[in-house]
Amino acid sequence: MTRSPNLEDISTRLQRIAQLAMEDPKRVFVSLAHHIDVELLWEAYRRTRKDGAPGVDGQTAAVYEENLEENLQSLLDRFKSGSYKAPPVRRVYIPKGNDPSKTRPIGVPTFEDKILQRAVTMVLEAVYEQDFLDCSYGFRPERSAHQAIGRLREGLMSMGGGWILEADIQGFYDILDHSQLRGFLDQRVRDGVLRRAIDKWLKAGVMEEGNLSHPATGTPQGGVVSPILSNIYLHKVLDEWFEEVVKPRLGGAAFLIRFADDFVVVFQREADARRVLEVLPKRLGKYGLCLHPDKTRLVRFERPGRKPEPRQPHEEPRSFDFLGFTHFWGKSRQGFWVVKRKTASDRFTRALKRANQWCQRNRHAPIAWQHARLLSKLRGHYEYYGLPGNSKCLNSVHHWVKRIWRKWLGRRSRTSDMTWERFNLLLERYPLPNPRICPVPAVAQRTRDLRNRMR
Repeated sequence: MTRSPNLEDISTRLQRIAQLAMEDPKRVFVSLAHHIDVELLWEAYRRTRKDGAPGVDGQTAAVYEENLEENLQSLLDRFKSGSYKAPPVRRVYIPKGNDPSKTRPIGVPTFEDKILQRAVTMVLEAVYEQDFLDCSYGFRPERSAHQAIGRLREGLMSMGGGWILEADIQGFYDILDHSQLRGFLDQRVRDGVLRRAIDKWLKAGVMEEGNLSHPATGTPQGGVVSPILSNIYLHKVLDEWFEEVVKPRLGGAAFLIRFADDFVVVFQREADARRVLEVLPKRLGKYGLCLHPDKTRLVRFERPGRKPEPRQPHEEPRSFDFLGFTHFWGKSRQGFWVVKRKTASDRFTRALKRANQWCQRNRHAPIAWQHARLLSKLRGHYEYYGLPGNSKCLNSVHHWVKRIWRKWLGRRSRTSDMTWERFNLLLERYPLPNPRICPVPAVAQRTRDLRNRMR
């Protein structure tokens, strides 16, 4: 069943909330639930992925939408009356990095729960988007990882490099403190209906292999409402603290870039970087968080030739990884030192490993079907990693995926003989897309748009 919600009315209501939040940064909202009605639930349904994995009830989007209007009205009534029961999330594990023994837990809510979480998130975003600082980019409207990378490069270029504090919060989504989060929410949102729903989601529990557990901390990574809650938490713990407490005490320039729970801090002076590295674990520890000991380091990243002092043998390399890219200094075509980006080695290896596993599992499928899905996978890879200067890595991925595909097509049976001559003829009919670099003007436009929003 299809229906078009009144987007203009929804936008007007959310803009009104945003305007009130912007006009008074200390305003506490005690009445927000009335903004969630059937129209907003329709829009939340429209924004919810329909091809996602089902939750613990096994209900798919197709089944839910058979009686969509009645289901949404029932959901609204239960939400407003307080009788809505948040179902536990189904926990699954996805690979983490290149080590097959390391996995990342992901929570899968039920489809109905996703709709309600989306609606609540839309209301919370209207409030907190007025509070969030320009340094945060993860899971925010009209913000992306590419914008974070572009802002990082722009700041490094203008500063001439400096010292990079590359940090990683260990198990953030598993150890987020519920009581601290409730305290942060009290400062802005005290609507009883919304807060009751959020508490139910925090206490809903996790279903894993038929066993139900109720962790005392954390919010399931993968839940629709989890990103906004994590941004609220880190906004208070990290962003505001760095902007209001740390920066005024530094001797040189510095800036923070955060995407969800991943962040880097750039310092002009080494002394400032070491001071912050010393106090940062204490600050995070106050709120139940800790830095990953193996993924947190201080990197000298000054522009080559800026200072005559030689690099020491024991010194960290002048490169660092952030959001899947290795950032390093290199010469431009005009001979100037610029910050360049290339696909991080672990991401490159992981992409090829996954391509190899996928081709192996699906080698017996029709070639046309394999080709269509390889197209989608390669285009997705190019879309994210296709930054200027990264063509070498993209060409390498294209080269190795062709070799991997040929290898497994040649193992469809004992009699298969996929020579390069035969494979090249197949590629004429089923060509794989060549790497595509995002044009420099488009990157520059994204940077200009970002600066305009910062003003």
